[in-house]
Amino acid sequence: MTIAIGTKFIRQRGKNTNKERVETVTDVLKTYNKDGQHVQTRYVATHPFCGQIVTDRDVLGVTIRRGIISE
Repeated sequence: MTIAIGTKFIRQRGKNTNKERVETVTDVLKTYNKDGQHVQTRYVATHPFCGQIVTDRDVLGVTIRRGIISE
């Protein structure tokens, strides 16, 4: 299952449910080995924090699927 750019999700962060923030997928990073075989897929996600945009470049697909916001 491919996750589309623009997908919104909330990370599950333990007991601190009041600190949940909506993140948006902005890019897909795919890694291939020297033989051309697909090795891993990671996603880039952003969210606003104190008036700035914070970027996380190492988000797993499972993290996104677990917290997808249905619209």
